[in-house]
Amino acid sequence: MTALTLSTAAVPGLRADAIVIGVAKGSASKPGAPVVAPGAEAVDEAYDGRLAGVLETLGASGGEGEVTKLPAPAGFKAPLVVAVGLGAQPEKDAGYDTDALRRAAGVAARALAGTKKAAFALPVADAADAGAVAEGVLLGAYSFDAYKDRGKDAKNGKAPLGEAALLGGKPRDKAFKAAVERATAVAEELNRARDLINTPPNDLNPEAFAAIAQAAAKEHGIKVQVLDEKALTKGGYGGILGVGAGSASGPRLVKLSYTSSKAKKHLALVGKGITYDSGGISLKPAGHNETMKCDMSGAAAVFAAVVAAARLGLDVNVTGWLALAENMPSGSATRPGDVLRMYSGKTVEVLNTDAEGRLVLADALWAASQEKPDAIVDVATLTGAMMLALGSRTFGIMANDDAFRTAVHEAAEEVGEPAWPMPLPEHLRKGMDSATADIANMGERMGGGLVAGLFLREFVGEGITWAHLDIAGPAFNEGGPFGYTPKGGTGTAVRTLVRLAERAAAGDLA
Repeated sequence: MTALTLSTAAVPGLRADAIVIGVAKGSASKPGAPVVAPGAEAVDEAYDGRLAGVLETLGASGGEGEVTKLPAPAGFKAPLVVAVGLGAQPEKDAGYDTDALRRAAGVAARALAGTKKAAFALPVADAADAGAVAEGVLLGAYSFDAYKDRGKDAKNGKAPLGEAALLGGKPRDKAFKAAVERATAVAEELNRARDLINTPPNDLNPEAFAAIAQAAAKEHGIKVQVLDEKALTKGGYGGILGVGAGSASGPRLVKLSYTSSKAKKHLALVGKGITYDSGGISLKPAGHNETMKCDMSGAAAVFAAVVAAARLGLDVNVTGWLALAENMPSGSATRPGDVLRMYSGKTVEVLNTDAEGRLVLADALWAASQEKPDAIVDVATLTGAMMLALGSRTFGIMANDDAFRTAVHEAAEEVGEPAWPMPLPEHLRKGMDSATADIANMGERMGGGLVAGLFLREFVGEGITWAHLDIAGPAFNEGGPFGYTPKGGTGTAVRTLVRLAERAAAGDLA
């Protein structure tokens, strides 16, 4: 992972392979002319104050995500200047938006793949800005190379940026140091989640995922409990067992418990962990299977968030539940029409085995409810309907409490994760009535994402505040990279969950 340092070195004498500066869009009177952002004063001065004109000649406009490379001025130790677009200039006396800084840093870090060291001279007004740039660098530099040959004759791309020096910060200032340390912990765990999501399903089955969680828990002082097939059978976890019944790889339920002696709140996180989803007997059509290794993104996010909370030493108890199974068709697989008895005691008629995520989550939600936490948040790549509703970059938030749904949405906005509050219309519940069982796992086709949320609500303990994050859209990026988001696994929801845990530690959990 890219190494980070805070530096007060003068830009001209800094030994690096590149200097990263920010440029913004011009004013209304000069819409095509970029404006050099704070932090780049030394570079502009070396160009005799004509840096904006040079960049405009090279086609730069300051638009978000734009990268323009030019030779460094005479006298600079670094040979290259990389100007990255920040988008619109902030209003007078207002600083740059932290997520704009985060995205710009991510774009520049990715553009500098193959570079040993770069200095980032982006506009940093306070510790929050420094943390945003640090996070953007670490997330933007991410590359999943575990299965690529990096030998000298290989042509599999360049290694990630090796080192980043962050300028404009204050290395000895406690706030700046804490911001960078927080960014490092969160980004490292988010990138761990990305690695898990990107790992092929032949190497990441439920047992392997559980082993990785156990190793991380031991490293960071987190209590861990793993229920295997025998324990799940004894406990009556019919949902998890039913989904995993068709696979040669048995299911697991992993409980991760981070506790703080100063905690006054307990937050439970539940993640859908389908390590591969074929659809089961209700087999997915051709063209819909290739990325189904990502169906454990919710569990990856929960895992990463719990470890991040432990690394940050947050004054809150956080319990993570990873509901892990592989959904495969075979002679032993659950069939459409089968009835499962869930951990809660309720029975579910399975009308579609490709609506499996809600089944494993139902058992884990009920297990989490038994500990009476202050709030439960589940995270899942649950429905294609949510992708149709919100697209590929925004996740939906449903809850049984409006204030808590708002708090989750605020947390997502604070960290720059696009999300949108969604309703749980009561009239849709009737569509899941079953003549055979207590409830069916399918309801009306229209509003399918909301139907799934209503199903999950049935398995939340009475009186417990709960929210459901459907991350089906942004969990896996099949397009090109953008901002600090790579192609493939994104680690969506990790930062929202960490911010919720921080809010709970501060006594601000709605």
